Amino acid sequence: MTHFLSHSAEETIHYGKTVGKKIKPGDIIALKGNLAAGKTTFTKGIAAALDISEDITSPTYTLVSEYHGSIPLYHMDMYRIESVEEFEMLGIEHLIFGKGLSVIEWSERIEEYLPKEHIIIDIQRQDDGTRVISVEGLVI
Repeated sequence: MTHFLSHSAEETIHYGKTVGKKIKPGDIIALKGNLAAGKTTFTKGIAAALDISEDITSPTYTLVSEYHGSIPLYHMDMYRIESVEEFEMLGIEHLIFGKGLSVIEWSERIEEYLPKEHIIIDIQRQDDGTRVISVEGLVI
């Protein structure tokens, strides 16, 4: 497991780029962390590494945002999903198992749906405002 300490949004984006450079088509990132931890900010860095120039925003209300770069990025937010059954009713599971990169915020809500082989990124906001970013399942 790799750990980063971020002191700013810019550093969080930088660490996202570091991870994004190691990504390959078909990878799945389970992105964990409490509210306002920096999950979408981290995803902005991943998108930059994939040559995506579009503005990355939180998909909390749209559930899925799709971006096109060197590989497709499917940015998902499962915060409002109550069960795996509800997730399946959305009909978006094909995106997770497609040829792009799936970044799933609040992935713990659909944990049992994810394949064994996936990358876990956990972002924890500390009392002093820094973020501890832990990366598991990817060699940095």
